[in-house]
Formats: sequence, structure tokens, C-alpha cells
Amino acid sequence: MKKFFALGLVRGLSWEIIGTALGIGFVTLVRLLIGLPAWKAEPAVVFGALLGALFFLVGVGAVDDWFKWAVGRETGEHFDDSHPGWRRYFGASLDHKVIGIQYLVLSLILMSVGGLFALIFRTELAEVQMQFLTLNQYNTLMSLHGMVMIVSILLGIAAYMNYLVPLLIGARDMAFPRLNAFSFWIAVPAGLILLSSLFLGGFDTGWTGYPPLSARAPLGMQMFFLGVSLAGFSSIFGGLNILATVIRLRAPGMTPFKMPIFVWAALATSLISLTATQLIGLSFQMVMLQRLFGMGFFDPAKGGNPVLFQHLFWFYSHPAVYVFVLPGLGLISELLPVFVRKPLFGYRWVAMSSLGIALVGFLVWGHHMFTSGMAEYLRVPFMYSTLLVAVPTGVKFFSWVGTVWRGKITFETPMLFLLASIVVFLLGGLTGPPNATVSTDLHLHDTYYIVGHFHDTMFGGYIFPFFAALYFWFPKMTGKRLNERLGQLQFWLITPSFVVLSLWMMRVGLLGMRRRIADYDAALGFEASHLVMTVAGFLIGLSLIVFFINVWYSLKKGPPAIGNLWNSRSPEWQVASPMPVHNYDQPFEVVGEPYDYGLPGSQYIRFKGEK
Repeated sequence: MKKFFALGLVRGLSWEIIGTALGIGFVTLVRLLIGLPAWKAEPAVVFGALLGALFFLVGVGAVDDWFKWAVGRETGEHFDDSHPGWRRYFGASLDHKVIGIQYLVLSLILMSVGGLFALIFRTELAEVQMQFLTLNQYNTLMSLHGMVMIVSILLGIAAYMNYLVPLLIGARDMAFPRLNAFSFWIAVPAGLILLSSLFLGGFDTGWTGYPPLSARAPLGMQMFFLGVSLAGFSSIFGGLNILATVIRLRAPGMTPFKMPIFVWAALATSLISLTATQLIGLSFQMVMLQRLFGMGFFDPAKGGNPVLFQHLFWFYSHPAVYVFVLPGLGLISELLPVFVRKPLFGYRWVAMSSLGIALVGFLVWGHHMFTSGMAEYLRVPFMYSTLLVAVPTGVKFFSWVGTVWRGKITFETPMLFLLASIVVFLLGGLTGPPNATVSTDLHLHDTYYIVGHFHDTMFGGYIFPFFAALYFWFPKMTGKRLNERLGQLQFWLITPSFVVLSLWMMRVGLLGMRRRIADYDAALGFEASHLVMTVAGFLIGLSLIVFFINVWYSLKKGPPAIGNLWNSRSPEWQVASPMPVHNYDQPFEVVGEPYDYGLPGSQYIRFKGEK
């Protein structure tokens, strides 16, 4: 029991409970002293939750070194983790590999929770009329599904960038290890606060939280805003750390155009995270302040404008789509040459296309507002800028086709997921232009067509590359291989099921099915389609269960990962698995091109002392 309470996570959760209680008590006392009614739930709970999050960071040990430094004490060695073995994953560590795995596990937990919410409300939609959920429960689950999945994707991206970027560039760790630990641990109370909205009245705004509806929603709305705002800090600090790491810590000889392509994707992603995340935090905090103090930012009666919220929200939230997919597209380009045994076609163009997508992504937010009363003269430039994103994205597709062409393809589980990524993301890309053109978007915007398109983009650009990368690097993380048969079973469960789900979503959308509604008229004839989508959703859920069984089985009985399993040129596969504590006992320099597969005598890196 003593060892249990010594874990950083347990201490952090205990401190969070104490901090929340103190925060609620403090607000209640202040209100009493200034002559107001002692109890008002909203300010008390909001301040309590915020103070609880800060107490969690102290309890878990994420700020210990900063406190020690502030009072002039020694802060310990860089890799001096207080708990060996599995226990180090439950406390504050400075090792980027540990932090990457912590991000990965938290991402999978939230992904499972968000997926469970979807299965619940999708079961409700399988028949007309309300079966077992109330309208408020449906709206809350639907809204939370969207944001919980988005947060899980952000954490999954952070997992791969944290784990892989230092390994790919030959660094010992991230540029700011303590900030790296802080960035992860602030996401834990953020996720808990976000999920607490389910038990504090819920909310009915969808994942966007538009006012004026969000200004009148129950208390759960405030927990939604606060949880997402705290998660935003994790994304901002993580982006800063990645940029500093890539710029400052590359191995000798690793010029920008000799970097692995995933590093380029991480660089572009971090530029967006660092510069745009503040906008969604600001928009949510303005609604919080409007609710708490009666400010009129988005209240027309007080001179405010609710459309301002949409500008602030979408200025981040459309570039955020590229935060989700750029790392996934980078993973496709990173892994494809390994299983095709050919150089990556058009490497430099692919590298620059990531930056192109990131930069153009800041100019497209207005297409989300074609139906919101935006000035008509703004519609045309936003239409053209949105369509322009297809150009750098097309560069990537052209590269993938050129890489696969006449390659010596092998079909291990990672490669299957890569091929599914390309096909599904292509579906997302082809269904996107109708949303960019004003005339068609006005008809499609509030239909299930948008839901199908968005899910295609997320699964093709993130979910399938996420699993491809997990099967590829799991041996490097754990020293054990995932079971190939279970991996292929997962693939054949999730891929056709998802394709059916997304195509049926778009089909009913084109027939007039609106999104974000809890019921529909039986005369519309959508019941059979919703039943098909529900079955497909449960098969996707079953595939995730197969994955977790695979992880458990492989950790217990899986074969050891010995040597360069995939015959990869990447630096991390030239050393033992799992990675040594300090990554590379011998530093290396870059002497060739990263993707010269199949070229006799080519060499990418050379360790110190090698000829």
C-alpha cells in the first residue's frame, strides 16, 4: 500500500481532490465575506477545478525541479527517474521515451472512452424515436465524443513526436525535458475535467461550443471549456519543445534536407500548435468569463457578436485538422519506403508540402462559416484558399504512388494500415472540395455528409497511420513484437467496417439527414442505414478490443525484438530494442540520404569510430 501511494499519479490525484475542495471552499468563503449568497455552483466549481489541476501538477512531481531551482537546490541528473521498471510510467519522468509512452497510453484510454460514447449514441440512432437516452444525454455524449476524440488525437500525435523526433535526429532527449514532463502531466487533469462535464449537467452545443447556446448551457459547459483550455497548454508547450529540439539538436551532417520526413511533419505541426492554439483557448475563456462575470463578448444585447467566436474558434480549429493529419501523412511517407524497398519519390517536394499545408491552413477557416452570415465578399477568397490546400496534399499522393510503383512490396500489418491510410484519406480528400465551394456547402454543411467526410479525413490521416506506426515501433518501445495474426485480424475488422460507416454517413447526408440530431422521421427511410452504421461502429470497436488483446498477449508471450526487424535505414533501428536510456551510446553523423532503399552501397548514418 505504501508503494501504491508513492506513485506520482496517485499522489497527483489525491492532491487534485484536496485542491478542488480548497478552491470550492475559498470561493464560498469569499462570497460569504462580501455579502453575497455563500453558495453559487458555477464560480465555486470552476475555481475549484482550476486549483485542483494546479495541485495535481504539484502532487505528481511535474514542477519539483523548478521549485528546487527557485530555492537554489540541486535538481538531480537528467535521467534520474525515482522509480525503475513499470512504476516510472506512473510518475514524472524526464526521459522523452517514457513521456512518449505515457502520452500514447493516455491517448488510447481517451480514444476508447470517446469511441464508447459514439457506440452509445449510435445505438440510440439505430431506431427512430428515443429509446434509452434523454435528449440532453444524447447531446452531451455526441458533443463529448467529438472533443474527447480530438484531445486523444492531439495526445497520440504528441506521443509519436516525443518518442520519435529525438531518436530520428540523434538527440539524447528533448531540448526542454522538464517542460516536456509538464506538457504531458497537465493533460491528465485536463482530460478528467473534460469528462467531468458528463456528471455536471452535460451540455448540448456540439463539440464547437458556439454561443449563445454555450452561454446558457449547464455547468458541464464550463468544465468542457476549462478542460480543453488546459489541454491547449500541453499542445503549445509541446510545439515549442519540438521546434527547439529540431532546430538545435540534430546530429552532425543532418542538414534540413537530410532529415527524416516525419521530422518535417513534426516541424510543420508544431508551428501550427505554437501559433494557433491560443485562439481556441481564448474563445473558450471569453465564454467562461461571460458566464462568470456577465461580460458581453458574444452577447448582442451588450454590444457583443457571436460570429466573433466562430472566427476565433475556426482560426485554430481548421489548422488543427492539419495538426491531426500532418503527422499521420508524415508517418505514411516515413514508413512506405521501408515496405516498398525503394527511395521516397520526390523527397524534397514532400518535405516542403508539409510546410505548404501548414501555411495555407491558416487562410481557410472562413469556409466553416459560409452558412453563418459571413459577408458575401469574403466567401470567394476563402473558397479559393480552401481549394488551394489540395495542391500540397496532392504532392504527397503523387509521391506515395511514385514510391509504390514497381516496388518490392511486402504486406506486413504496418503496410496494410499504410495502404488503408492512403485509400481512406483519398476518400476524405475527394469529398472535401464540395465543402469548399460556396454553392454546394450551403446545401451540405449541416448534413451527415460532413460527418462522413470528416471521419474519412481523421481515419485516413490519423487513425490508420497511428496503428501502422504502433505496429512498426512497438518492438522498439517494448522489446516485443506484436502478434501478426491478431494485427491482420484487427485490420480486416476495422477497414471494411469503417469504409461502410463513412460511405453510409455521406449517403444519408446527401439524402437530407441532418447532423447533431437525436431523432429522425421514420418516413425518411433512414432507419436501415443507421442500423448498418451502428453495426459497422461496433465492428470498429471490436477491432480495438482485438488490438488491446494483442498488446497484452505480446507483452506477456510475444517473441523478443532482436536486431533490425524491418531492415530499416532509420537510426533507431541500428541499436538494440528497447532503446538504451541515453538513446545512442555512440553519437552518429549523417553521411547519406535517409531513403536510399535498394541502392547498393548507400549509407545514411555512421557511428563514431566506424569506417
